[in-house]
Amino acid sequence: MSSVLVNSHPWSPTALLLSHRYQNLSPKSASLSFSPPNPNFSFSIRCSSSSSFNDSTDPPSKPDNEILPVPDLEPISKYDDEWGQSGVVEFINGTPVPDPAVVKEEEEDDGGKLWELKRALVDTVYGSDFGFRASAEVRAETLELVSQLEAANPTPAPTESPQLLDGNWFLLYTASSELLPLLAAGSIPLVKVEKIVQSIDTSSLTIDNSVTLSSPVSTLSFSASASFEVRTPSRIQVEFKQGTFKPPEIKSSIDLPESINIFGQNISLSSVQQYMSPLENAVEGLARTISGQPSLKIPIPGEGTKSWLLTTYLDKDFRISRGDGGLFVLVKEGSPLLDM
Repeated sequence: MSSVLVNSHPWSPTALLLSHRYQNLSPKSASLSFSPPNPNFSFSIRCSSSSSFNDSTDPPSKPDNEILPVPDLEPISKYDDEWGQSGVVEFINGTPVPDPAVVKEEEEDDGGKLWELKRALVDTVYGSDFGFRASAEVRAETLELVSQLEAANPTPAPTESPQLLDGNWFLLYTASSELLPLLAAGSIPLVKVEKIVQSIDTSSLTIDNSVTLSSPVSTLSFSASASFEVRTPSRIQVEFKQGTFKPPEIKSSIDLPESINIFGQNISLSSVQQYMSPLENAVEGLARTISGQPSLKIPIPGEGTKSWLLTTYLDKDFRISRGDGGLFVLVKEGSPLLDM
């Protein structure tokens, strides 16, 4: 017999009893009571039964501790989700962990895109003499490629990655106004700006900028050394201390080009070749004279020696920096990009 009893005030004679007989069921005795904060009302449910109400034809009741068989389930791979898609291995603290294979594939895709952008940038500035002879179209295309690389910068904190930042960096392109006089030296007949290299050593907090000029007779190198302080994860403050001029390296032979361009006119040098033998003897004597001479070091005074450098892109072989002098695009020594 199951019953539901609703009582009003405990001293009220009014009571409502609803009852209903359930056949073919043999529940265990149970009760449930609820007492709201209002003391004038109470609600209780009582349920009781006896085996005498059971139908004799019903099967015997199953024991409470019986273990029901579990249907066979198709095993789910740890790399599949409920939709049969891969990409999640497990959850750690409620956060899905990506499939390592998928992550590796995405990194390879990103690396491939960055490589294509870097190669396109190298091809764009080729033959521009570090940007000195770049046309307006080349400059615009260069800035577009630089912006795309900066947006995909894989190293947001360059100063915290010395293994990437340290080394010798060869300048490919610059829009720096401070370097214009130096780059203009390459327009002098028979003089060429061979290379501009920036060497960074984070352990000693030093930078060395060196320039090499070449001519048919000799090679001349000079540099400026500086110290720097880390101001932010991507910005350093630089202060130049000293300039160094190395003795020129005299070449063993004079290698004249077939012609030179002077004010837009090509002048042949074939007639000069016959006078090279006496000149080479004189140059050889000069080389013996200056060989072994020490470098000339000159301190760099003044407030103009201070500048800042912000690295906006950095990976194992490519760097883009911006300073108070302009934009710099550099490639690390040993990179295959230098051979393109």
